Amino acid sequence: MKVIIAAAQTGGHINPGIAIANKIKKENNNATIMFIGTTRGLENDLVPRAGYELRTIEAYGINRKISIENIKNMFKTLRGLKEAKKIVKEFNPDIVIGTGGFICGPVLMAAKKCKIPTIIHESNAFPGVATKLLSNKVNTVLVGFNDAVKRLPNAKKIIVTGTPTKIKKINLSKEQKEKIIDEIKLNKELPIVLVFGGSQGAKSINSTLIDIIKNKTNNNYQIIWASGPKQYNVIKNSLKELKIDINKIENVKILPYIYNMEEMMNLADIIISRSGAMTINEIAITGKPAIFVPFPFATENHQEYNARVLVNIGAAKIILDKDLNADILSTTLNEMLKDKSKLLKMGDNAKKVEIKDVEEKIYEEIKELVKL
Repeated sequence: MKVIIAAAQTGGHINPGIAIANKIKKENNNATIMFIGTTRGLENDLVPRAGYELRTIEAYGINRKISIENIKNMFKTLRGLKEAKKIVKEFNPDIVIGTGGFICGPVLMAAKKCKIPTIIHESNAFPGVATKLLSNKVNTVLVGFNDAVKRLPNAKKIIVTGTPTKIKKINLSKEQKEKIIDEIKLNKELPIVLVFGGSQGAKSINSTLIDIIKNKTNNNYQIIWASGPKQYNVIKNSLKELKIDINKIENVKILPYIYNMEEMMNLADIIISRSGAMTINEIAITGKPAIFVPFPFATENHQEYNARVLVNIGAAKIILDKDLNADILSTTLNEMLKDKSKLLKMGDNAKKVEIKDVEEKIYEEIKELVKL
């Protein structure tokens, strides 16, 4: 089997693409898989690191406001369609798969012109522009949430598969939990609040946590905080100005990046994060109560729609970015932590949106189109 996967820019698009590629290779060791992306995004790191070939084309998202820059990007994307068509013809795949985002436009349209079967996978509860435009053109649309189905009424075929992720549920023993807590030098007795803002961090969440640390309002809980590599030194300097050593904060461990995220998510009592589709799925899998601060500039505000999937079933709280401050976050945290039975119920509610056997469902749809 020969497969092209279109995935670009953010981990939210690229990681599902890699997970799909890994599933294909697991089931069909002789499969040849190529990714198509841009020269500008995380695909240039993540795809080669995963062991797959990456070809790049020119492609840009289209801003609805008329501007010279937007017109230029439209012409560049049209050029990208020609580039994609050339790659598709040369590679001659059995199927082309897109995982959302603007890269899907030129690549999947090139595949359609070459009469090659196509699938688009949409992770978000509120589908992006590319998915909406392609939904009645591709053979199959796969979605991560039930909520997305009603928003794609013109799809030829739509299947709720869930979104693939590396995170799995682990039932950590008391000894395993204590070992992890010892390694990061935190307190075994206090509940753990895990905070992250995606691979790049989240400035508004970070500045709020600095205020919590400054005011010492986390006496009854401890924080494991992934600041994001680009933000770590900024935070370190901000704390230094407050005469606080980043490595010696009571009940707080700040890390540029968490490499053992599966362990940390399973360890945490509450998670505070942005609400990308991948994060929603990971929280559902691990069954954790959450506080979401949706990224306010996400396309069509899709992160708020994602967050409300869990908020609406009593599994999470939401604080809009514009409303976020140390007082509101501290109050919300303390209210959640004082009722342990309610906290456990929230975690159980989160599990209700987990979709089992995600990779298998996706692979079945691929097989059907490729006629394996």
